[in-house]
Amino acid sequence: MAVSHLSKVDFDAVTSEGLVLVDFWATWCGPCRMQAPILEKLDAELGGSVKICKVDVDEEPELARRFGVMSIPTLVAFKDGQVKATRVGVQSADALKAMLA
Repeated sequence: MAVSHLSKVDFDAVTSEGLVLVDFWATWCGPCRMQAPILEKLDAELGGSVKICKVDVDEEPELARRFGVMSIPTLVAFKDGQVKATRVGVQSADALKAMLA
C-alpha cells in the first residue's frame, strides 16, 4: 500500500474504518519533509494493516482547523473514525507504532 493524500471530500470515508494515521503537513515545511520517509518506511513495514495518509494544510485548511492543527507536522491516529492519539513534530517510526498500538 502507498501513502495516500486526502481531501475534505474523502477524509471521513477513509478514516471511518480501521486504523488510520494522518500526517497534516505542507510542502514548504522542512520537518514535514523529514517525516515523509519515516512514513513511507512505516507503510512498507506495516503492510497495509494501517492506512497512512497525508493532508496538505495549505490545500485543506478546513480539515486542519477541524482537528486543531496549529503546528506541522501534526500526526493524528484514528481508530474507526475516532481520534486515538495526536503528536506534533517529527516522530520516529517507533513513536508512531506506539500511537497506533
